[in-house]
Amino acid sequence: MAIEPVLKLENVSFEREHKILDNINWQINSGENWVLMGLNGAGKTTLLSLIYGNFWATSGRIQVLGQTFGYTNVFELKKRIGFVSTAMQKQLPENHLAEYIVLSGKFGTINIHNEFTDSDLRESKQLLQQLGGESIINKPYRLLSQGQRQLVLIARALIGQPELLILDEPCNGLDVFAREQLLQQINQLTQLPHHPALLFVSHYTEEILPDFQHILLLKSGKIFAQGKRDSILSEKILSSFYPQPVKLVPTVGNRFAVYPR
Repeated sequence: MAIEPVLKLENVSFEREHKILDNINWQINSGENWVLMGLNGAGKTTLLSLIYGNFWATSGRIQVLGQTFGYTNVFELKKRIGFVSTAMQKQLPENHLAEYIVLSGKFGTINIHNEFTDSDLRESKQLLQQLGGESIINKPYRLLSQGQRQLVLIARALIGQPELLILDEPCNGLDVFAREQLLQQINQLTQLPHHPALLFVSHYTEEILPDFQHILLLKSGKIFAQGKRDSILSEKILSSFYPQPVKLVPTVGNRFAVYPR
């Protein structure tokens, strides 16, 4: 029996006053980790909103976790998708301990309104430990750094056991040291057994970890290129993708940065 793709978009377009996305065809299979890259205005946020069911495509077909939009309960489907964005940080209670904010993800709420067990609380602490966040257990959310808050959001999404986890520019607003620490923790996530399919959204090639072996480049609402990491991260492709030619420079851990030529 064929395994359903995690995500499949067929001829998807989206219009408001003008066409924002144009004829998107893209598939994520089970076990794949993808990076979605694009400059500001490329249509990344709109594409994520379509995948998460916040917007409806003007045309085309969207299938997520075997469910086709228009023929499924989107609210139930969202329970199977983890979504992490910096914007969500402002919604969380500042005085709650990190592990309780993680635990709230089990119930899909901001505060904990449901009864929980000692086992539930241990699970939230173990998740933080597995992601390298042992030092923030028992700390109020208001005392956490931006990077630590992002880690809490990732753990909060994971405790709901999503089948697809979207990381929407998780390094946004972090200094270089906090960024590297968070990337190391995301790398630990890729090593967890049975981790969900991952979609990492970024502006920057230097954030692409080696375990993210597939890349989609979005430009002006269209797919510019998609495929294996090694084929996409080339000076020829990236020089055409960016507004001017670039050079590709190796950094740490089999990662690459781009600079204008």
